[in-house]
Amino acid sequence: QVQLVESGGRLVQAGGSLRLSCAASGRTFSGYRMAWFRQAPGKEREFVVSISAGGTVTNYAGSGEGRFTVSRDNAKNTVNLQMNSLKPEDTAVYYCAAGLRRIGIQPSDFSYWGQGTQVTVSS
Repeated sequence: QVQLVESGGRLVQAGGSLRLSCAASGRTFSGYRMAWFRQAPGKEREFVVSISAGGTVTNYAGSGEGRFTVSRDNAKNTVNLQMNSLKPEDTAVYYCAAGLRRIGIQPSDFSYWGQGTQVTVSS
């Protein structure tokens, strides 16, 4: 089992920045590929970014590329998402996820999920 807890979501104005964090506990964190997803009201859960177990390979969805940066610290069991130049369409609940598959951007590719943190971007 891996337990994930997200933090850092809040209300921010368009053009602003936020840093989301995900703290992991349980089994060996460094063995898991991590990802961030988001879900806006009435929409399906959407892939944002993933980072490999070692932190060397990242994969960004088009919506966040150039604005979002993912990082992880395997010594601290954390993964972070730095979001810059935020837009109202970035408003969503952001979820941290962990999985053993090396590829895949579907929610089903990840086994463990946090409860989510709300990000609201006002125009």
